[in-house]
Amino acid sequence: MSESADVAIVGAGMIGLAIAFELAERGASVRVYDRGEPAGAASWAGAGMLAPYTETANDEALMALCAASLGEYPRFVERVRAAGGVDPRLHLDGIVHAAFGETQLARLQQRAAAIRQRGVECQMLDRTETLAAEPWLGAHVSGAMFVAAEGYIDNRRLGRALVAACRERGVAIARPSSLAVDCDARRVLGVRTDMGYAPTGAVVNAAGAWAAAVPGVPASSRPPVVPRKGQMLALETPVGFVRHATWVTNGYLVPRDDGRLLVGATDEQAGFDLRITAAGIAALLDAALTAAPSLAGFTVSETWAGLRPATSDGRPFIGPAPLDGLFVAAGHYRNGILLAPVTARLIAECVGGRIAGDLAAFSLARAAAEMETPLRGKNKAV
Repeated sequence: MSESADVAIVGAGMIGLAIAFELAERGASVRVYDRGEPAGAASWAGAGMLAPYTETANDEALMALCAASLGEYPRFVERVRAAGGVDPRLHLDGIVHAAFGETQLARLQQRAAAIRQRGVECQMLDRTETLAAEPWLGAHVSGAMFVAAEGYIDNRRLGRALVAACRERGVAIARPSSLAVDCDARRVLGVRTDMGYAPTGAVVNAAGAWAAAVPGVPASSRPPVVPRKGQMLALETPVGFVRHATWVTNGYLVPRDDGRLLVGATDEQAGFDLRITAAGIAALLDAALTAAPSLAGFTVSETWAGLRPATSDGRPFIGPAPLDGLFVAAGHYRNGILLAPVTARLIAECVGGRIAGDLAAFSLARAAAEMETPLRGKNKAV
């Protein structure tokens, strides 16, 4: 493990692996480091929602970035599948937002109008049309908004697909028990682990919820990222029982091709605590069963938790750090899976000396303001 690489990536989550794949496709020699299982942590724990128009509606810069990444997703998945042979099962057949009561329905009508103004196909469904689209919803549903361009991907399969694609392209994935970035006052020099020392021309910090604590990185180049805990569960339903990813009050439900139905997710300020709690699971079940009492008889087959890497303004850090040769791709919060393709492309272009577009909104130069305004908020289910 003492061999040099053009680029060393700290973090083998969805973002780190996507960057490694993109760089390797462009001819770079890449090594990825992570103490955990590749494509684990938040990458494994998520639901794979791809919903830029409804999850980022209040942040124009973030929504534009997410929309661009959604547009790149089909080609990105095709390239990953061709390289590694694993199908991540991308579904871009729309997302349903169910309304329960006239107040929720009126809010969805306003959101639908705003989404259509962006040129995105979006329609309102009345109660009969909603139940025809998703018969499992409770009879008390009032209607729904349907956003045709959005969808979901099986994030666990995407993780396996990226690992396979990276290895096929010659990316080395190392799992050291200790790691530190080696640098002098001007630039990065390499990566030092218990497996040896590897000089490198560039280092990418893609360490997710741990990005602020990568050893060896100077304080001025550390992204102020904090963990936000999310708990989820899975129900065993018949294949096709739920047809689209569906938002309900205080939660969402995402189907898998094998019949599993993911219910998520809490959003908790709990540090690095990954315990599954009674309160968290109760909140998820309450959201699901209030929206659809028909789910009550299905088996709860799995519960889990992950740590989202969050920033105070909800935007990720993407681009070069003040230290020469160091790049940051961290703080993607709820949109890490969605933003993987565009983040990989942008970081690859930065490493290659060419920055496409304006990355000021996602620059590490925001770090000083982030440090002054730490992420706050009560625990809640969303």
